[in-house]
Amino acid sequence: MVLAIRDLTLEDLPSVTAIYKDAVLTGTASYELDPPNLAEMTGRFTAITAKGYPYLAAIDEAGTLLGYAYASAFRTRPAYRWLVEDSIYVAEKARGLGVGKALLEGLVARCEALGFRQMVAVVGGASEASVAVHRSCGFTFAGRLDGTGFKHGVWLDTIFMQRPLGEAQATMPDLSSYPGTLA
Repeated sequence: MVLAIRDLTLEDLPSVTAIYKDAVLTGTASYELDPPNLAEMTGRFTAITAKGYPYLAAIDEAGTLLGYAYASAFRTRPAYRWLVEDSIYVAEKARGLGVGKALLEGLVARCEALGFRQMVAVVGGASEASVAVHRSCGFTFAGRLDGTGFKHGVWLDTIFMQRPLGEAQATMPDLSSYPGTLA
């Protein structure tokens, strides 16, 4: 179903906003309760891409956005700059068709090429589908926090998963290149 994984553009943001709105209103991947509007989503996109993080789109043969994924800072303190957190959202009609995996594979490759050393997934609602797609891309279980969110009338658990990128912690990072310059 996915024909291309490419950089997300400003023109994609109305579709991104609609996909995220559905995720906020019906799912547990995001712990937001009120979906942000297009202006807010545009601001978030701009802030992430301005720092050089990848933001990807999955497109079908008709040019329809099926999902999106991006990497961003896990924490903002300088020592964490080699670690990125992934976020993946897939349109309801495209779930279970390999879109999330294609996006995650593309995101991992991009982050490795940029020089990041670790990627973490914060799986809201302990979603079995999200855990499965991350496991299929080499992520391992790193921890569970019980009852960390309250949404849709239930307490939700959060699962942390982790995947090494490139040389991981086996070598010293190059502080003069990206992401070393993020400090």
